[in-house]
Order: sequence, then structure tokens, then C-alpha cells
Amino acid sequence: MLPLAAILDHLEWLAPTRTAADWDNVGLLLGERGTNVSRIMTCLTVTPITAKEAIDRRAELIVTHHPILFRAAKRLTGDTYEGKTLLGLIRAGVAVYSPHTAFDNAAHGINALLAGKLGLEGVRPLRYSKSTNLEQNVKLVVFVPERDLARVSDALFDAGAGHIGEYSECSFRLAGTGTFHGSAASNPTIGQRGQREEVGEVRLEVVCPESRLPEILAALRQAHSYEEPAFDLYPLAVPPGEGEGRLGVLSAPLPLAEVAKRLRLALKCGPVQVVGDLDRLVSKVAVVCGAGGELMGDALRARADVFVTGEMRYHDYLAAEAGGLGLILPGHHATERCGVEDLAERLRVTWPGLDIWASESEVDPVSWG
Repeated sequence: MLPLAAILDHLEWLAPTRTAADWDNVGLLLGERGTNVSRIMTCLTVTPITAKEAIDRRAELIVTHHPILFRAAKRLTGDTYEGKTLLGLIRAGVAVYSPHTAFDNAAHGINALLAGKLGLEGVRPLRYSKSTNLEQNVKLVVFVPERDLARVSDALFDAGAGHIGEYSECSFRLAGTGTFHGSAASNPTIGQRGQREEVGEVRLEVVCPESRLPEILAALRQAHSYEEPAFDLYPLAVPPGEGEGRLGVLSAPLPLAEVAKRLRLALKCGPVQVVGDLDRLVSKVAVVCGAGGELMGDALRARADVFVTGEMRYHDYLAAEAGGLGLILPGHHATERCGVEDLAERLRVTWPGLDIWASESEVDPVSWG
């Protein structure tokens, strides 16, 4: 058995609740952190059917994608849906945890899983969170004589270098020896022209916003005593960042119908709804699990060829068609059930001594006739 608190800490690491949508209800929603757990069931939604399965199999924890008590409940009785669902869990001492939109958006969450099932490359969030810094940075490495170190580093910091998140004046310094041989036309600050010199120098590294690079290099040259300061610039990749949905490209363009078929086989679901020319070749794909219509505008702005989500409104179909955006809609259940199955497998790998399973009684409430 494991303390419930240890499992909750792992789930928080896997899908940080701070990344959940503001309107969401995530985290431990029923139970006490001090209890012990030996059996865990994952599911898409806690319903009377899945709650009974958890009780019958003596689970101590349900990890449900959709939160319980999402809307305020004024009473829990046997006459209400919420009561029928939760009273048995309370009597049996079953805790309930929901990561919901935090798991949707996690680095290895449901949207990333869907992108992987489609074979997308270069995957990034479709809509970045407000806290993500997308400015391109470069690393400046300059070699400074020891006597110039304070003056040069202060000049770089004042010009805008050395900022990392909430920290400023960030740098790395490593002492070494520099050599140079000045020509007859040179005017070296240290040593003499026409002979090789060895000087104690410091390798100074700072991160610089690319937009501030002209001012930073001007400050470097002004503060450095050398006639020709030696420095290197290294481009830095923009980190993936946090955000909603995923955007990526197929390894090769495919007809829209073929992408729909690939998704249907990957999700092992029934027929899927498709909007758009089935023969049109598509490459850039936006993915949002569940009901992702809110992010269709982001897909259009990103110039995606096709938008994959679980369900949308009819008028969204018309808007997508007008904007030249293909749609593939496998259903809400299909785009998220794969995530709770994957989560159960990952938890089994983490804790092989526990009994962990994805609900076996849960089915799509929608029949595709």
C-alpha cells in the first residue's frame, strides 16, 4: 500500500493543477490525504456505473478525468444523480481525484497523446499560456580580462542581458587563459604587437533577448578594453512552453480522408464526422481533446489544414468550412478515453505492486448507428 498523499504528489507532478483552466475543478475532490491506497481505478467520468465498479473491486482511489461536483450541489441524497453517484463512494471510503484540463494540457497529457497517435512532428501548444515567454533568446559568450569583468558584466546587465524568468543579472563565469598575436597595425591593450601574448581571462556567459542584441553588443564594445573583443553568439531554441491543445505537422501530406482513417484506427472508435474535401491534401494539424470548439479560432490563425476535436456545434462546422479548415470529430468519449487508459498504464509502471486499471464498465453514452 501507498499513502494517498504520495500518489497525489505524483499526479500533481504529472499534470500540475496550476495549468488547469480557471473555470475547472481539479485536484482531490473527495477523500483524505492521510489514507492508504492499494487499488486505483481510472475513468473518464464518475457515474453510478463506474462508481459501482470501483466499490465492487474495492478501489481506494478513482482518478477521473471529468471532475465530480463540477456544478454546485445543494444536497446529496439518494434521489439526486450526484447522491446516487457519490454516497456509495463516501460509505466505501473511496477517494476521487480529477486532473481534467491540467491533464489535457500536460507535456505527456491527452492532447500530446492524440498528436502522437496521428504521428505529428514539431508538436507545440496550439494556444500558449500567458506565462510562456516566446521571445527568441541568444547566448552571448565573451572573453574578458579579469580586470574588466565587473565593468563588462555590469554594462551587459544594464543593457538588458542576463534575465531568466524572475531572475536578473544571471551569468556564468569560468577562468582560463586567452592568447592572441597582434599584427603590425594592431594596438593591443595588453602586451605588444608582433608577438603572441597569454592573458588571464574569464569566459562570461549571459542570455540575451534577440531584440536587444544591438544595444547589448554596443555596451559590450564600449565597456571592454580590448581593441577587438572576442565573443560568440549561440541561438537558443524556444522552449515548448505550456498551453492548450497541440499543433504539429504530418511527416508527409495526406488526404483528409486518410487522416480521418488513421485517427479512427488509432482510437479504435466507430465512424468519425469529417467536414471538408475528403481528397484535399493536409499537412498541419491542430488537436484539442473533448469539446474543443473554443480553440478553432487558434487553429485558423495558425493556418492549420485540419482541426481534430471530439465534438463541436453545427455552426462551427459552417465557420470551419468557410475558413478552409477541415474538421475530424471522433466524439468526446473517443478523444479522451484513450488518455485515462494511458494514465492507468503509466501508474502501473510507476507502482507495479498496486492493482491499477482503467474502468472496464465505462462505455461511450453515444451510439454511432
